[in-house]
Amino acid sequence: MTCTPYSCQVTSRRRSEAVVDRADGERTRLTRAAVVDRALRLADADGLDALTIRKLSTDLGVTPMALYWHFRSKDELLEGLAERVWGEIDVNVDSAAPWPAQLRGLLESLLRVLRAHPAAPQVLLQSEQRPSEVWSNAAEVTLEVLRSAGFDPVIASGIARSTLWTGIMLVMSEPGAEWLTADGRTEAQRKKQVALASLPPAKYPRLVECAVPMTACDDPELHYELGVSVFIAGVEAIAAAGRRR
Repeated sequence: MTCTPYSCQVTSRRRSEAVVDRADGERTRLTRAAVVDRALRLADADGLDALTIRKLSTDLGVTPMALYWHFRSKDELLEGLAERVWGEIDVNVDSAAPWPAQLRGLLESLLRVLRAHPAAPQVLLQSEQRPSEVWSNAAEVTLEVLRSAGFDPVIASGIARSTLWTGIMLVMSEPGAEWLTADGRTEAQRKKQVALASLPPAKYPRLVECAVPMTACDDPELHYELGVSVFIAGVEAIAAAGRRR
């Protein structure tokens, strides 16, 4: 690989921290954590698709080249964001609790993180999810809960994957939470409600009856509680049916 003066400088320093020149002429110490923090805030506010290296560097007040101390591409930046999301999940389960309660606690912790960061579901979907330490910790704990419950490696792995997808699905499917502006969300809900309420009642009586609750979410906590309970009940049913192996 050709070593340019810049790349030689980069590899000669720890990638966790760099001293860079700001646009205003001052020098600042730019850490990898600071870059990820700002990138996640921008993605949460404007959407992941709107996040670019140039926009992020402008927001940080540095040149785009300065970010290459830490991330050589947007794909690497996405990996950094995914690592941050995984790192916020609480994997400290109560080993004395029944295994369904332990699994529920992990799923609820995942949901808290995903709900706190609107960009997080898309981050996890788009990142390659390389086995970073924080991802490995979360996966290991989840698999340990399931293996201790008696599920074999194949079934435990399937349930672990489904736990992640259930969390992402619940957040992205929350009625009325299309991640729009307040006015845009209200208008989107109104259009959906009108569309359902306008269906022929003789043919679709239940859809007409449920037009409002199907398109709005007056009680988000109920949405998540139902989703988590349905998932946990399903896993318990698999165990009760003896399909652990």
